[in-house]
Amino acid sequence: MSPRAPSFLARVQQALPSLHPAERKLGLMLCDFPGDLASYSAVELANLAGVSTATVSRFIRRLGYGSYEEARVQVRVERETGSRLYLGSRARKDGTLNAADRFNHYRANLDGTAQWLDPRQIDDATAAIVQARRIWIVGLRAGQSFAAYMHWQLLQISEHATLLPAGGQTLGEHLVAVAPQDVAIVFGLRRRVAAMDGILALIRQKGARTLYITDEGVTFHEHATWHVRCSTTSAGPLFSHVGVMAVCHMIAEQVIAACGPAAAERLRRFEAINETLGDA
Repeated sequence: MSPRAPSFLARVQQALPSLHPAERKLGLMLCDFPGDLASYSAVELANLAGVSTATVSRFIRRLGYGSYEEARVQVRVERETGSRLYLGSRARKDGTLNAADRFNHYRANLDGTAQWLDPRQIDDATAAIVQARRIWIVGLRAGQSFAAYMHWQLLQISEHATLLPAGGQTLGEHLVAVAPQDVAIVFGLRRRVAAMDGILALIRQKGARTLYITDEGVTFHEHATWHVRCSTTSAGPLFSHVGVMAVCHMIAEQVIAACGPAAAERLRRFEAINETLGDA
């Protein structure tokens, strides 16, 4: 095996968007517990994931391995020398993850997100946001909280940022106003709504550009101008969104830097008003 070969976890994360449903189910489990492949036979792993042994075999071939044993060898090496993420197991019953284990997992998600980032895309998206007539920030289900956070950050820089959907309103009442000079920041995190494809298509039809922020299981969308994939694996029942938060913060900081003195002046006016009102 070449020393430059991608890690087992990197192979799984890269393959996820193109996998068939049963293979994807196995892949998502191994994103959270990659060390399980070294600990179990193909039959045992299939039972643990709730898939067939044939699915395990197809999955291994899709990752580029010649055999299950070849994959196990790489995972064993990485379990000894790499991320502590490999030490967890889905079969663990007592749930005794300590704080260090959890933070190691969070760091792994930050590292995974950083590896997928294309700085040129972020620079292009930042420039477009700065020049946009209107910034539409769309978040549904899991994406709603992150859209609200992004809106809060960008509103400190631009009065043209709008959060969708607003309370008691439909998306249509706002998307009807999207124009070619606009940028939409859309969060498409698991579990995505069925209307997501239609939302992205409508924004593109109106000529606006879209920054699509998703988890690692999404292929590049034909209607997205820029696509940022975030690692969200977890050793527990909840997805880890530290990578998503880091991307939001990075974009906001780059927009502030790109706006230069205008952003600084707006922030100073905010602070002056806050002091007048007695806000801490």
